[in-house]
Amino acid sequence: MAQHGHHHVASSQKALMLEMKSLQEEPVEGFKITLVDESDLYNWEVAIFGPPNTHYEGGYFKARIKFPIDYPYSPPAFRFLTKMWHPNIYENGDVCISILHPPVDDPQSGELPSERWNPTQNVRTILLSVISLLNEPNTFSPANVDASVMYRKWRDSKGKDREYAEIIRKQVLATKAEAERDGVKVPTTLAEYCVRTRAPPTDEGSNLFYDDYYDDEDLEDEDEDEDGTAAMTTGRLGDGGVLTPYSAPSSSSRPRATPFGHALPPN
Repeated sequence: MAQHGHHHVASSQKALMLEMKSLQEEPVEGFKITLVDESDLYNWEVAIFGPPNTHYEGGYFKARIKFPIDYPYSPPAFRFLTKMWHPNIYENGDVCISILHPPVDDPQSGELPSERWNPTQNVRTILLSVISLLNEPNTFSPANVDASVMYRKWRDSKGKDREYAEIIRKQVLATKAEAERDGVKVPTTLAEYCVRTRAPPTDEGSNLFYDDYYDDEDLEDEDEDEDGTAAMTTGRLGDGGVLTPYSAPSSSSRPRATPFGHALPPN
């Protein structure tokens, strides 16, 4: 039994190590990933930049991802540390989204097993689902009923009912001080959000993190760019200059891969 548990630990550590390496080399646009503690692979800190032309533009939102020992066979938990007013985020910051639910058959939930977690999912698909959920809330099974009612009033009034938008605007403004404390410049335009840059060279110290767990040969199956330097894309422009995310898996809101550049109603 102990040997079985050790296998889970070794397997999950290797999976998380490779995912972290991939996300450092090719980040998801609008996100910054770090470890809470370099000696602990199971707790990650996430910084989310609010996409331009949405309620969340200019926002700097922090969250934590906590992984189970048997990851990727069981899903991680995703919790916002920043105060969030959203139909699918609980008061304590926990995100209610299908991709983070165990793949059991639960007809009462209204979710298909195929919409839930499976071992082919990863941190990248979780992040894309979360950003899609922020822009496309699910009001059918809300975690925050009051936020859901308020969002529906805003949506059905085509933006004339401003209460929902005003609460989020105030939360976004409140995050600016934390961004300044962390020395982070939050992108506020499509040009800044979509800038294409190169990942900085990895210093020797950061490699110790990987070497503590596995030899270099364990990483040889990771593909590199042709010139040996990983390219980093913080955004992708589609037709008409609209920022478009990669396709994300289904969630409890069944979010579509909608453009981040969806225009909000005028003030």
